[in-house]
Amino acid sequence: MPPGGHVTILAGGLSHERDVSLRSGRRVAESLRAAGLEVTVHDVDADLLPFLDANRPDVVWPLLHGASGEDGSIRDVLELVGVPYVGTGPRESRAAWSKPVAKSVVLGAGLCTPEYVTLPQSLFRELGAQPVLDAVVARLGLPLVVKPTHGGSALGVTLVERADQLPRAMVDCFAYGEVALIERAVRGVELAVSVVDLGHGPEALPPVEIVTSGPYDFDARYNPGRTEYFAPARLDEDVLSIVRAVAVRAHEALGLRDLSRTDVILDPDGVVQFLEVNVAPGMTETSLLPQAARAAGLDLGRLYRSIVNAHVRH
Repeated sequence: MPPGGHVTILAGGLSHERDVSLRSGRRVAESLRAAGLEVTVHDVDADLLPFLDANRPDVVWPLLHGASGEDGSIRDVLELVGVPYVGTGPRESRAAWSKPVAKSVVLGAGLCTPEYVTLPQSLFRELGAQPVLDAVVARLGLPLVVKPTHGGSALGVTLVERADQLPRAMVDCFAYGEVALIERAVRGVELAVSVVDLGHGPEALPPVEIVTSGPYDFDARYNPGRTEYFAPARLDEDVLSIVRAVAVRAHEALGLRDLSRTDVILDPDGVVQFLEVNVAPGMTETSLLPQAARAAGLDLGRLYRSIVNAHVRH
């Protein structure tokens, strides 16, 4: 960036993940400042567009989690006002934001994903909940994972071990969205694989292995103590290479840009099962992309500055 270059980080917003976004914004701002950049953190509010018009930052980094930050809408607005930004474009963000769409795309790219169905809340009102749930269990078996088709941080996600737990899981899911994705639960090694592109093509950072007591829910993700991370994952190097290749292929198939994080399960048969992808990965003190970067021996400030610079050059 030129001397005096200015980065504006967007953090906050009105989604259920506002607090996580604010923490991500603070962490990235600290790292970029340590790398010598001028940084402003701005919320997404009525003052944002006048601020961008008056200050014209060299680049904007949207660190908004959840709706508006990952569904492509804020990126649409940034393109409307002609401000360059870090990250994936609007159309591709919308595809990745929708878990069923992302699954469909990666299936088309030859990757594996657990068998699933997508059901709107309105269908349960029309057909009656129990017959539909009985059909789900008969087709997919148990255990199951129920999750909103949009959103992150494991909000509204439930692991269902018994059929009588399924109705409550649906209620919890619909608290965060109108459509539920129900997929066959896969046992195995849970991994998060971050991908960065500094202008020379996407490259996967060391996969991070996630070991938690109980479900890897919101509390386990953001409050230290319940979850143990291994970066890099405790796998043979040839397996790690396969896992990294899956994340890069998902990144490319979905047309993602600059950075992403793909969540997978390595099942007992050694198959890498794609779960979902995130175009605005968390950057908090317990988040997975920073852990992967440190495992690769990267300085976070230099990495983040390189991400910004690579984008500005383009």
